[in-house]
Amino acid sequence: MSEKASKPAKAKPAKKPSRQQVFTLLVEVGRKEGDGLPKDSTGAALMIYASGVDEAEAVRETVAILKQANVAPLDVSGYGTLDERLAEGHDIPDEERALMQRALDENSVIVAQMTPFYDKIDDGAGDQP
Repeated sequence: MSEKASKPAKAKPAKKPSRQQVFTLLVEVGRKEGDGLPKDSTGAALMIYASGVDEAEAVRETVAILKQANVAPLDVSGYGTLDERLAEGHDIPDEERALMQRALDENSVIVAQMTPFYDKIDDGAGDQP
């Protein structure tokens, strides 16, 4: 019996540093049947952390995912990367930074906050006799 010579393991090429970055986006959404927004709301603002090689890609991915989730995106405003926001003097809590890191690690879109819109503000002042 002859023994097969073992081949030396090939070294894996060094992993290229990712060009992905996380962008903070504010997306205004309208109503659509089955969108999961509160019943009486007219829409909502979504604070989103989305990964992409540039802001345009992050916006495209975000809009595509929201449409798949049966949400109607109307407008997207970009607020830049973490570094850009820090350079502008934004105070970014650790919780937000953790969500941004998660979006980067998972190459994902994360909805960090949802604020519904309503037509009428009810302050309760007109309800009393």
